[in-house]
Amino acid sequence: MAHDPDGVGCSSSSSGSTKRWKYHVFLSFRGEDTRTNFTDHLYVALIRKGLKTFRDEEKLEMGQSIKPSLLEAIEESRSAIVVLSPNYASSTWCLDELQKIIHLKEESSLQVFPIFYGADPSDVKKQEGSFAEAFKKHE
Repeated sequence: MAHDPDGVGCSSSSSGSTKRWKYHVFLSFRGEDTRTNFTDHLYVALIRKGLKTFRDEEKLEMGQSIKPSLLEAIEESRSAIVVLSPNYASSTWCLDELQKIIHLKEESSLQVFPIFYGADPSDVKKQEGSFAEAFKKHE
């Protein structure tokens, strides 16, 4: 893999064009669950390792829709770390991010790394527990 001057990887597609990544990592997380503890520590560790990492700094109001700049940041990232916490699915913003991340994982070469932070992986997979409650509220 080649690197641009900022150290962010580039990959060649079969058509010969080169995709330039603005970020190594996009962090998707529920701010109220993890921003001031786990995600802050993860972000600092990634930066220390020299990885350009996107982390949204804004606090979102209930019902606010996802900003186009966030979707663009996902598109400009080589990988995504999704911190699945108990209240992750209660945020439509997080679910919109996750939808975009999964779409890009399936359609391109976005690498996705889930972290289960206080959330049971089987609850996420089977949409049980807090995830079931969140999805019922979104219906």
